[in-house]
Amino acid sequence: MTRIVAGRAGGRTLKVPPRGTRPTSDRVREALFSRLEHRGLLDGTVVLDLYAGSGALGLEAASRGARQVVLVESARPAAEVCRQNLRTVGLAGVVVVAATVASYLRRPPGTDGDLADLALLDPPYDVTEEALAEVLELLVPHLAPGAVVVVERSARSPEPRWPGADLALADRRGYGDTTLWFAERPA
Repeated sequence: MTRIVAGRAGGRTLKVPPRGTRPTSDRVREALFSRLEHRGLLDGTVVLDLYAGSGALGLEAASRGARQVVLVESARPAAEVCRQNLRTVGLAGVVVVAATVASYLRRPPGTDGDLADLALLDPPYDVTEEALAEVLELLVPHLAPGAVVVVERSARSPEPRWPGADLALADRRGYGDTTLWFAERPA
């Protein structure tokens, strides 16, 4: 069972796509969002949830005060689950985009609103390191100065290849089989 951990929609249960996704555990989500809140990265911010799956990460951000959230999911059944979960939690300022992450990021920055203050990426394990590196490079123009990017990967995966000086590793946190990589765009 996946649920919103805290905020305005705290405790609400979310549907999960029947296959093809790997939801972030409540434990990892709570650790991630506690860290983001502590750094003031949620209240009034713009968030991109790339490879959204059920939308749990983006909806958690909206529940905790993000003013605008874009959920990007390529699998149509999963995108529909995102829409259902959005209706369930009833949070404003959230948009679901059914598209591949790369095609979404090839659109002009700001197409769906302001530049992102926070980008959350939880790609499926079968996304190659090369494909992830391309997505990170495409993501940079969509980020506001000082934005934070969090990439969730298997603990067995190598560090993502960051796109040079435009996005630099700031921290790494391990939670069992999951690693969260934190990068920042210079202000």
